[in-house]
Amino acid sequence: MLAADPGLGQIQAGWRTLVSVITSLAVGYGMCHALDLPLMLGMTVSGVLGLVSSFLVAENTPARLSRAILWMPLPFCAVLPLSAWIRPHRLLNLSVLVVALVLAMVLTRFGSLGLLTGVLAFVGLVVGAMAAVPLSKCAWLLVVALATSAALLAARLLLCFPMPREDLLRTQRAFVIEAREIVDAGANALAPDADQTRAINRMRRALRRLNITTLIIDGRLAQPEVAADPQAAELLHQYLFDAELALQGIGETVQRLSRHQVPPALREAVIAGLTTARDTPLGRADALRPAAELIREHATSAPKDTDQAEEVRALALRVGDLLDSLADSLASWLRLGRDTPGARSQVPFQPSVALENGRLPEAGPAARRVVSAQSGQGLRRAVPALRAPLQAAAAGAITLPIADAVNPERYYWGVIGAMVAMLGTNTTEERLRKLAHRVVGTLAGAVIGMVLVHLIGPGHVYWSLFVIAVGLSLSAACMQRWYAYTVTGLVVALVQLYGFLTPYDQMTRLLADRLTDNAVGMLAATVCTMLIFPLSTRKICREAEHGYLSALEQLIGRFGERWKDPEAPVRLRGAARVVEAALYQMKSVYQPLVRMPRGTRGREADNLLGLLGTATRHARSIAAAADIDVEPATRLGTAVVHVAEVLTTSIRALDNQVTTSGQGGTWVRISPAVSELKALPPSASGPHSERLHRMLCELAALDEVLADIAWNRGLTVTT
Repeated sequence: MLAADPGLGQIQAGWRTLVSVITSLAVGYGMCHALDLPLMLGMTVSGVLGLVSSFLVAENTPARLSRAILWMPLPFCAVLPLSAWIRPHRLLNLSVLVVALVLAMVLTRFGSLGLLTGVLAFVGLVVGAMAAVPLSKCAWLLVVALATSAALLAARLLLCFPMPREDLLRTQRAFVIEAREIVDAGANALAPDADQTRAINRMRRALRRLNITTLIIDGRLAQPEVAADPQAAELLHQYLFDAELALQGIGETVQRLSRHQVPPALREAVIAGLTTARDTPLGRADALRPAAELIREHATSAPKDTDQAEEVRALALRVGDLLDSLADSLASWLRLGRDTPGARSQVPFQPSVALENGRLPEAGPAARRVVSAQSGQGLRRAVPALRAPLQAAAAGAITLPIADAVNPERYYWGVIGAMVAMLGTNTTEERLRKLAHRVVGTLAGAVIGMVLVHLIGPGHVYWSLFVIAVGLSLSAACMQRWYAYTVTGLVVALVQLYGFLTPYDQMTRLLADRLTDNAVGMLAATVCTMLIFPLSTRKICREAEHGYLSALEQLIGRFGERWKDPEAPVRLRGAARVVEAALYQMKSVYQPLVRMPRGTRGREADNLLGLLGTATRHARSIAAAADIDVEPATRLGTAVVHVAEVLTTSIRALDNQVTTSGQGGTWVRISPAVSELKALPPSASGPHSERLHRMLCELAALDEVLADIAWNRGLTVTT
C-alpha cells in the first residue's frame, strides 16, 4: 500500500472525503430540523460544501486549513440569492451561469483560494438551479453553511489532522519498500534457476517507481512544517539523493552481471548481500557493511585469467562498494539528519521539485510557459490573462443551448462538463483522454449504481447514504490514480441521490441525458481551446525540452562554479534533481495517453526520451561524484572549469536550436579533452581519486549522449 501510494496521500483523500461527507450530511440533517427547513434543501447545501472541501481543501497546516474551510460559505451563499432572483428569467439564468464559468477560470490564476472561490460560486449557482432555492430561505441556508463549515473544520482537525512530518516518514518507508523490491529482484536475477528476464523487468519497474517516490519526497521537503530546519532539510535531500544513486547503481550493475558466467562462490556472496539488504529492518542499515565486505572478499579471490572474468570481478566489487554507500546514506537519511552538518551542508535548503496538488507536475509548467510566451506588444499583453476566460465563455455559449434542448431541467450538466474539461488539462490529448474516462466512468458507475438502487430498494435511506459516502470516498481516493475510477465512484453516489427523486423507469433516460450533456460540454471546451489562442502540443513538447536543457545547463554551470570556487554554496544534488523533474515532465508531454494520428508519439520521440534518460543518469552521477574537495589552482582544476564552460556553451546551442527551430549551431565535443585529463597522474589516491575518475568518465559519457542528440537535430559536431 505504501509503495503504491507514497505518503498514503490517496488513502488520506478517501478518508478525508468519508469524514467530510458524513459530517456535513449529519449537520445538514440536524440544522434542517432545528430551523424547520426542507430536508433535501438543507442537506444538499451542507453535502455540497462537504464534498467540495474534501476534494479541493488539502492544506497541511491547521492555520491554512482553517482559512480555507471557514471561507467556503461566503462565495457559495453569496450567489444563492442571485440564483433565486434570476430563476424566472430563462435567458438571464443561462447567461449568468456562463459568466460564473468564466469567473472560475479567471480566479484559478490566484492560487488555491482563488480556485476554491471560483468553483464554489459556480457550484452555488448550480445548486440554486438544481434545488430551486427560494429567496426567503437564503439567509437560513447561510446559517446552515456556516454551521457545516465549523463542523467540517472540527472534524478535519480531530480525525484528519494534518501531519506533514508523519507523511514524510511514511514516504520514507515507501522508499525503503521500493529499495527492498530492487535488491530482491536483483537476487532473483542472479539465481541460477531463475527467470532472469522477468526479474530484470521487475527491477526496472521498481527503479522507475523509486525515482518517482524520491521526486515526491524532495517536493514534500519544501511544504510547510515538513522540514522547518533548512539545514536538516538539505541533509535529508542529500542523503536521499545518495541512497537513490546507490540503488540505481546496484540495479544497473546487477543487470550487467546477470549476463555473465559468475563463479558459484561469488554468485552466492552477491545474492547473500542483496538478500541481507532486502531483509534488514529499518534503522539497522549498518548491517549491510558485513555483506558488502563478504562480496569484496570473494571478488578479490575470484579468477582473473580472462577479460570476462576481470569484468565480473569488477562488477562484483562495484556491488559491494554500492552496498557500503547505500548503508552510509540510508542510515543517515533514516536518522533524519541528526548528524552535525558539515560545511557544505550549511547551504540553506531550496526546493528542487514543486508539487502540484501533492503530485509531480506533468505538462502544466511547460504549458504555462507557452501561454506566457504568447504575450507581446499592445493588446497581446492580455492574451495570457484572457485566454482561459474567452475559451470558457465560448464553450459555455456553445454548450448551454444544446444542453437546454437535451434536458431543460438540468441544463447545467453541459456547463459542468465544460468546466471539468478545462480544469487540470493542458493539451488536446489530455482533454480527449479525460472525455474518454468520463464516458467510461459514467457508464460503469451507472450500471453499478442502478444495481445497488434495486438491491437497496425504496425507503432505506441510511443504506443509500452509506453507499453515497463510500462512493464519494472511493472517488476521492482514486482521483490521482485513474480518472475513470473517480467518475465511477461519483456516479454511483449520484445514482443513489437520483433514486430519491426520480422513478426507476426514468432513471436510464436521466443518466443518458447526463452523459450526453457532459460529453457535449467537454467536446465544446476541447474545440474552443483548439481554436481560441490554441496551444500546439508540439510547442509544449518543445518548451518541455527547453526546460530540460535549461536544467542540464544549470547543473553543468554549477559544476564549473564548484571547481572555480570550492567555498561557493553550490547545490549539485539539487540541480540534478531539477533535471530529473524536467525529464518527468518531458515524458508526460511526449507520451500522451491518447495517441493522435499525427501526434508527438513515435520512434523519434521514444529515441529522444531514451537518450535523455541516459543523460539524466550521467548527470546524477556527476552531481554525486563532483561533490569532493577540489584544488582549483591546479592544471586539472583549470581544465575542468574550461571543459564545463565548453559543455555549457554546447548545451546552450542545442537549446537555441530547440526553441527557435532554426538551423546551424555547433556542438563541441569534450570527450577527447576529458580523456587527456584522465591520463594525468592523480594528485591523491583512495576514494578521492576514484570519485574524480568517475566524475570524468560520467562527463565524457554525458557528452557522448548529448552530442548524439545534437547531431540528430542538425548541429555541427566538432572536437
